[in-house]
Amino acid sequence: MEEQGRNERREEIFSKVVRAGKRTYFFDVKETRGLEKYLTITESKRRFNNESGKFFYEKHKLFLYKEDFEKFSNGLKTVIDFIEKGIVPEVEEIEVTEVKPPGTEIPDVSFEDLDSEETKIEE
Repeated sequence: MEEQGRNERREEIFSKVVRAGKRTYFFDVKETRGLEKYLTITESKRRFNNESGKFFYEKHKLFLYKEDFEKFSNGLKTVIDFIEKGIVPEVEEIEVTEVKPPGTEIPDVSFEDLDSEETKIEE
């Protein structure tokens, strides 16, 4: 039981709540079992259910890991600058890495290879 309590305390390290109109944002710093810190951003909106006649909270979560902090921060700054100051960002090249499942690689074969003596079937 003591172990479980320690894990729960270790999971959430720091929180910041931001109330913005009808929305509340929760910025929670948490830690994985491997002691890596990450950020959870939760947007919470109070809604009314007409069928039940009760209020409920609609939540959306975003998990942001340390290796993505810089790219996320730069992207956020870029769009905020565009919205607030009208600064149009320079066009960036997007790095795309194509991952193919094993065994789906297409061999590099030219048409000349198909007509070579080695590929002809003896009749």
